[in-house]
Amino acid sequence: MYHDFYQFKENPFNVTADPDFFFSSKYHSEAISNLVYGIEQRKGILVITGEIGTGKTTLCRKLLNQSDPSVKFAFLFNPKFSELELLKMIVMDLGISTKQNNKFGLVKALNEFLITEANRGHNVVIVVDEAQNLGVKQLEQIRLLSNIETQKEKLLQIILVGQPELHEKLQLPELRQLKQRVAVYFHLKSLEKNDIKNYIQHRISKAVRFENTISKINFTDAALESIFRYTQGSPRSINILCDRALLAGFVADTHSIDEMIIENCAKEVMHCEYHL
Repeated sequence: MYHDFYQFKENPFNVTADPDFFFSSKYHSEAISNLVYGIEQRKGILVITGEIGTGKTTLCRKLLNQSDPSVKFAFLFNPKFSELELLKMIVMDLGISTKQNNKFGLVKALNEFLITEANRGHNVVIVVDEAQNLGVKQLEQIRLLSNIETQKEKLLQIILVGQPELHEKLQLPELRQLKQRVAVYFHLKSLEKNDIKNYIQHRISKAVRFENTISKINFTDAALESIFRYTQGSPRSINILCDRALLAGFVADTHSIDEMIIENCAKEVMHCEYHL
């Protein structure tokens, strides 16, 4: 609605997990580095947790986009599957051709695929998003898959991505063997206060219609203070609030987003005065 007014080619504050808008904060950069290390060193099971809206899925998509072509990925979203369905999804997403429909046959096909890829110098990674929704049986199936290895290295790297409940689930006594196999664990935090301005400018610069164009949009210092106070640095919440603020600026025919605009928009989209 306001694209022409601000000279945007697309909405800068969509809440979709678009890796083109990935913002490399201190925590997000550390998370990427940990994942790259775990994959390159074939560490087996890697775990990334974070609160809702901290950018976990966007981070995973960024990892996929920047990885070497020799790394093969399977990406599973919100995997509310049985153990058999989980195996089928993994095999299908990796493009493995097999007529097998039972656990033994699927694992055999996966094992053969992994050996072939390893001989080609390739690495295979399974990313399971919203992994806190996995049950004990599904997580145990993942542990068993992590056992596929040669005498020297793991043939399959598994990244479990989820909300803090995933960390709590891994503390269950029946999952102690899985917990012992987690080689890399990182908790993704929200943006810090001094990140807010750069985050907003980064997304606006990605959305402008013409490259190397400096946007006229200005979020005042007081507005930035309010944005952090209402969102506590959650990227998703920042996007929701800033999107509404740009709409308000368009209606008011201004490129300056001040504290009053943020306050009014926060009350509209967050239904509260001080907290999300």
